[in-house]
Amino acid sequence: MYQDLFYQNNWNEVKASIYAKTAQDVERALGKQRRNLEDFKALISPAAAPYLEQMAQLSHQLTKKRFGNTIQMYTPMYLSNECQNICTYCGFSLDNKVRRRTLSDDEIVREAEAIKAMGYEHILLVTGEANKTVGVEYIKKAIKLMKPYFSHISMEVQPMDQDEYESLIEEGLNTVLVYQETYHKEDYKKHHPKGKKSNFDYRVDTPDRLGKAGIHKIGIGVLIGLEDWRTDSFFTALHLDYLERTYWQTKYSISFPRLRPFSGGLEPKVEMNDRELVQLICAYRLFDEEVELSLSTREHPIFRDNIIKLGITSASAGSKTNPGGYVVEPESLEQFEISDERSTEEFTEMVKRQGYEVVWKDWDLALQE
Repeated sequence: MYQDLFYQNNWNEVKASIYAKTAQDVERALGKQRRNLEDFKALISPAAAPYLEQMAQLSHQLTKKRFGNTIQMYTPMYLSNECQNICTYCGFSLDNKVRRRTLSDDEIVREAEAIKAMGYEHILLVTGEANKTVGVEYIKKAIKLMKPYFSHISMEVQPMDQDEYESLIEEGLNTVLVYQETYHKEDYKKHHPKGKKSNFDYRVDTPDRLGKAGIHKIGIGVLIGLEDWRTDSFFTALHLDYLERTYWQTKYSISFPRLRPFSGGLEPKVEMNDRELVQLICAYRLFDEEVELSLSTREHPIFRDNIIKLGITSASAGSKTNPGGYVVEPESLEQFEISDERSTEEFTEMVKRQGYEVVWKDWDLALQE
């Protein structure tokens, strides 16, 4: 289990080793064909900042070699904002006094039809973590309703047991995103004081349960801003490296959500500027040529336009982060504020202008059909 490997690494020692990396370490990493976790530390360190142009060029080349000039499109569908957890950074948190909303079967279908009309084949189902209202049976029913509309179904919901994942995979689930939020265990407790999510070890072992269940793809990552982003990113890369070695038939993706405002929100403990996010994206690509790198509408349009060629392989557009946000109830509470508010059509036109092909289907899955 990753948990065993995780506890062999001390947060403060890892952090110190990243910040101790030198220009020589960075140059050594850049000169290699295959890079290890020590090289990844060098590439995310402050010492790598002057090498950003070189990192970006390498990242572009490696991404183009593996993925071609393509950007995979997906969009989220928020099914519910009900949640039993208290999380300091989230608009759906139990202690936020807001009207709760869970979509009915008919409403799910209406949302699916609206999203399908925009061209999407890849849907991401999102809920708060509330077992009684949006538990396994609710998710199972939602997947059944989605299948006629979409060729790839992903979800970002509460962590589950292995047998529960197996039952959802049987219904047609392809991908699960489960973010650790932060690998700093003490800070994790501060941000998740109540609810099932407060169990750090159960959450950190979730990708293991998914791997054992035989899921097609697992998405991992942290919420950038809760803790030192460099140290959190090392533990994410350590997790990715372990998963790829252990569950080698599964595909993997990394996302880069930066803490965004919500109604009553938390200020980031550690700010990450745009250059640093570019550095992190390029470092992941140089570390792992196979991993998919995803960027959401949390980021502003100018940044998203400029990052397309530097390692990103999938992106969302036209996103609504509230239940029923596309047609059913556009005004319900959002989980966080969107920064790139362009329509799907506007975003995809920008991608095409940069010489990239917009991909709606997951080709790997299409070949398996």
